[in-house]
Amino acid sequence: MKKAIVMDSISKLPDEFSIDEIIERLIIIEKIEKGRQQIKDGKVNTEEQAKAKLGKWLS
Repeated sequence: MKKAIVMDSISKLPDEFSIDEIIERLIIIEKIEKGRQQIKDGKVNTEEQAKAKLGKWLS
């Protein structure tokens, strides 16, 4: 995670906020960055692959 992204996220918070709010934002940012990296690395499923995996869970 880059410091600039964290600082930008903090600057967008209201003057008063809870620790839980900033932690939640940072977790979301981290997950988005991880997902973007997975896309760059080609670690993605096609729609058909996703449906097949969901089908196993839902049956």
